[in-house]
Amino acid sequence: MIGRYIARSCLLLAFTSQALGQLPATDARKSVQMVRTDTAPIIDGRLDEDVWSQAAIVDDLHQILPTEYAEASEYTRVYLLYTEDALYVGAQLSDSEPDEIAANILRQGESLTADDFFGVMLDPFHDRRSGYRFDVNSNGIRSDLLYQNTNQTQTNWDGIWHAAATRNTKGWTAEMRIPFKTLSFDPSNNVWGINFMRWAPRRSEWIGWVSRNRSINPSIAGTATGFENLAQGLGLDIVPSISLRGLRAYSPSGSESDSAPSLDVFYKLTPGLNASLTINTDFSATEVDDRQVDLSRFSLFFPEKRDFFLKDSDIFEFGRIGGNVGFAARPTFSQPSLENGRPFFSRRLGLSASGEPVDLKYGAKLSGRVGRWNVGALAIRQDGFAGVNATDVFVGRAAANVLSESSLGVLVTSGDPLSNLDNSLLGVDFRYLNSRLPGGRALEGEAWYQQSNTDGLDGDNQAFGLRLRMPNSAGFRGGIGIKELQQNFNPALGFVNRRGIRDQTLELGYTYRPRNSSLRQIFSGVDVQRINRLSGGLQTEVISVRPLEIQNNTRDSFNLRYTANREVVTDSFEIADGVVIPPGEYSFDEYGFDLSTGSQRSLSGTLNYRTGEFYDGDRLMIRGSLTWAPSVHFRTGVSYDFNDVDLPQGDFVVRLVTFQADIIFSSTLSWVNLIQYDNVSETAGINSRLHWIPEAGREAFIVLDHSLQDVDRNDSFHSSQADLTLKLNYTFRF
Repeated sequence: MIGRYIARSCLLLAFTSQALGQLPATDARKSVQMVRTDTAPIIDGRLDEDVWSQAAIVDDLHQILPTEYAEASEYTRVYLLYTEDALYVGAQLSDSEPDEIAANILRQGESLTADDFFGVMLDPFHDRRSGYRFDVNSNGIRSDLLYQNTNQTQTNWDGIWHAAATRNTKGWTAEMRIPFKTLSFDPSNNVWGINFMRWAPRRSEWIGWVSRNRSINPSIAGTATGFENLAQGLGLDIVPSISLRGLRAYSPSGSESDSAPSLDVFYKLTPGLNASLTINTDFSATEVDDRQVDLSRFSLFFPEKRDFFLKDSDIFEFGRIGGNVGFAARPTFSQPSLENGRPFFSRRLGLSASGEPVDLKYGAKLSGRVGRWNVGALAIRQDGFAGVNATDVFVGRAAANVLSESSLGVLVTSGDPLSNLDNSLLGVDFRYLNSRLPGGRALEGEAWYQQSNTDGLDGDNQAFGLRLRMPNSAGFRGGIGIKELQQNFNPALGFVNRRGIRDQTLELGYTYRPRNSSLRQIFSGVDVQRINRLSGGLQTEVISVRPLEIQNNTRDSFNLRYTANREVVTDSFEIADGVVIPPGEYSFDEYGFDLSTGSQRSLSGTLNYRTGEFYDGDRLMIRGSLTWAPSVHFRTGVSYDFNDVDLPQGDFVVRLVTFQADIIFSSTLSWVNLIQYDNVSETAGINSRLHWIPEAGREAFIVLDHSLQDVDRNDSFHSSQADLTLKLNYTFRF
């Protein structure tokens, strides 16, 4: 059965590839010769120093969206210099309507997608698989990310670099200083991958230097040649920090306070190989998780947000498990099902099963690149908690670059941070990418195999997955995949929310991009997911028909969707307080639409509506959000999730309300306030963060977490716990 499934998948995608290969191809290979200088420009957002006249210049950028390779609406000129210790990038960004430049973001680290911004992508190893991206808006606000698995991104990474920008009557200018100490690279390699990009949200126009299939990633880039005698210093970063914490409980009443010093040390053993050490690791200033509505019988997935685990996290990625494989902002396949089977998930460390913090005494990490090899090793000593002994855990990863854009690797884990059982895992994966098909198309795929070993679980401990996908941005696109997780498969350091299943997915769609139109794209497609029990019979089936999805050139969108669901429940589960879904087979259909406006506007919002059957009853779901940003110094938003469920076993309503108010005093000082409430726990959580960043690598936080609970469910809330933390950290670079 599996063999026939794979064969049909290959034939389908091969046929599609052949059809798409008739489209005209564009040779996008470009190169720039770097210029070295002994005089570093001042990073003030003005290109008025004489040294910029010596710079290498790139100005042949083109449209990526809405019409790839069309002439850009505005002129962009990029200047490139480097000194012994840093790369300098300048940009002159002309704009015929300077008053219309979107410049709404003034808080460091915030997403810049609602603003005009300029970015540079670097692939220092020139392996076309990994890299960095650095963006800046016209307010001089920085944003950065890592590329992993070639075309996936890790946006929570935070590097140390500097930028500034100024606006003028002809547009705006930007300057960047990217220290070589921030990057991993091989100094013997004088050729880097490089690309440049510009985003203009009011036109929904994406401009770039090199693109293919309306995409930019490390496999799609030009080259920068001539890097010589680069200095990374000692390659040593020492980051001491201290947290002063006061905790107050209200029922029963009590209070306590403590101080917790911690230390992170980062050292480059070689220019491409990083070692790090953490002692008494402190996560007190980490952003709180967004609450989620759960109407399923399977566990939810929350992304990692802690800096220590995010550094070089791309090294530990395995088999492209996770990520969005759908072709929509709201894909058919749920995030937990996409992440199911992940062998290493760093949130298993430092958190209990209920999400409470657990102390990490110390840890060490080795990560980087040696020749064609990407290697990583992580060892952590976790403190004991709630009957679980102190635990040593280990993760090891090695992957070799093969073919032109692919990799073959192995991953091992040892230890169980949530129990006293011995656990280990071995996995191998092959990740394939060919972004150079005729017509600028791409084909990606992966195959992986894992086997776990857990005390008391014998046999049925394997998992495997296969997937092929053509992520084309125009015309036909599709994908097909299968993964199987046996009943005793237990990655104690990974993420699993279903076992004993075979999960099959199919995606087919067509995108039309009209020319000379106010519409940017029109999409129609169908997604199918079928999850069978290995013991026999269906568990879940989802067929989602997307008859019409349209987006205009100002990023407003409207989508229609019909979903047919089948669920086979073998064990009853409680979906709400006192409401139990009994065993049985359920078929239910759902209809709805999604509406959103461009986030570049001072007032923007989203609306998602679903109605139809739900198990053996009915459900109405309304999810909406509204954001108001009258100035760069103030932003507020509210979102509301409403689920009204009528079942023969009982009726219930689930509400989730989120309110955020950000006061941004300057580009270095912000006060962010988040309130979240849900009527399931009847708890309101307040998170208030005052964040000062005098410069990259130096910061201070004052964080207040306050919980209020309606214990008697009479709409009377009382404080249950308050936690106030002051944290300071400072990066010393050598």
